[in-house]
Amino acid sequence: MPRRTATMLAATLMLFGLLCAGVFIKVPYSEMSPGPTWNTLGDSRGEPVISIGEHKTYPATGHLNMTTVRVTGADYDMNLLEAVYGWLSDDNIVVPHETLYPNGKTEEQSTQENAEEFSQSQESAKVAALKQLNIDVPTRVVVASVVKGSPSEGKLHAGDVVRAVDGSPVSAPGDVAKLVTKHKAGEPVEFTIVPAAEAAEAQKAHREPAGTTKVTITSAKAEGDGHAVVGIRAGTAHTFPFPIDIRLADVGGPSAGLMFALGIVDKLTPGDLTGGKFVAGTGTIDETGKVGPIGGIQMKTIGARKAGAQYFLTPAENCASAVKNAPDGLTLIKVGTIGDARQALEKIGKGDTAGLPLCGKP
Repeated sequence: MPRRTATMLAATLMLFGLLCAGVFIKVPYSEMSPGPTWNTLGDSRGEPVISIGEHKTYPATGHLNMTTVRVTGADYDMNLLEAVYGWLSDDNIVVPHETLYPNGKTEEQSTQENAEEFSQSQESAKVAALKQLNIDVPTRVVVASVVKGSPSEGKLHAGDVVRAVDGSPVSAPGDVAKLVTKHKAGEPVEFTIVPAAEAAEAQKAHREPAGTTKVTITSAKAEGDGHAVVGIRAGTAHTFPFPIDIRLADVGGPSAGLMFALGIVDKLTPGDLTGGKFVAGTGTIDETGKVGPIGGIQMKTIGARKAGAQYFLTPAENCASAVKNAPDGLTLIKVGTIGDARQALEKIGKGDTAGLPLCGKP
C-alpha cells in the first residue's frame, strides 16, 4: 500500500476513533439554549395570556414578550462531542450539570420548584402592577404550610388567615415567629384566625375575609437552641379588587414577573404603552416593583431577537453580562423597577428613544 494512502487511512481511522470516543464518553455538563417567547398582550393556545374581569380594560397592540431558556433534563447524559459542539456554538451554552441541578436535584424536583416560583411570580406581578397604577391591594398574613407531625397539624391549615397571636395583631409573616418564640417550649400559643375555607370564599368574591376563631397550639421545642415552635410557615396573600388571570402552560421559574406586570399595566391603561413596537424582556419582580436578575440572559436576548424584538428590557444586574453577547439589532434597556420599565416603554411608544437608559452606558 502506498505510504500516502496508508497515512490517509490511518488519519481516517484515528478521526473515526475520536468521533466514536466523543459519542461514548459522557461528561458532567448540561446545555442551555434559547427557548420560545410569548407575548403577554396576546394569546397562547387560543386564550389570552392575561385576562382581566370586572374592570375596564383597553386594547393593546405591539409586543411585550416574556422570554425563556431551554435546558437539558436532569437525567440527560451529555457526551463529549455534544459538549464540544455546544462550546463552539454561539446559540448554546454548556454549563456544569451541578449549575442547573445542584445537590443531586431530580428533574421532578426542579419542575415542582419552577412551578412554585412561576406561581409566586404571577402573584407578585399582579401586586406590583396594581400598585404602579395606585390601585389598593390589601395584604394579609396566612399559614403558608404546616409541618407534618408538628403541634399545628390538624389544627391550623394552609390558607388560614392569621389575625393575631396571643391577642397581638400581626401585619407581616415575621411577626408570627417573633410572638411564638416569646414562649417557652411546651407553653400554649393562641392563634386568632380566619379559616382557610372562608378565606377562599372571600378571595373568589374579591372581599376581605371575616369571621375569626381562636385556636390554641401547645408549642414544641425546636432542634438546636430549643426555642418554642408550632410547626407552621407564615406567608402573605392578597385580596385583588377584580379578577386577573395569567394562563401560560409549560413555563416555570420567576423570571417572567416583570413582563407579566407590564402586560397588566398596559391592559389597564388607556392608550398603547408600546406604540405598536416589539419589546421583549425578562426579570423577577417583587411586590414593591423591584426588578431582580435572572439566569440565562444571553439565551434570552438571542431568543428575543430571533422572535423579532427590537428592544429588550434588561434587569440592571444582568446588563454587564447581556452586553457582552448582545445580538445585532437588539437595544438593551436597563431597568431596576417597574417604574423604570414603564417610563422606557412610554418613550419607545412615542419614538423618543434618545434618552433611554441603555446597558453599557454610564
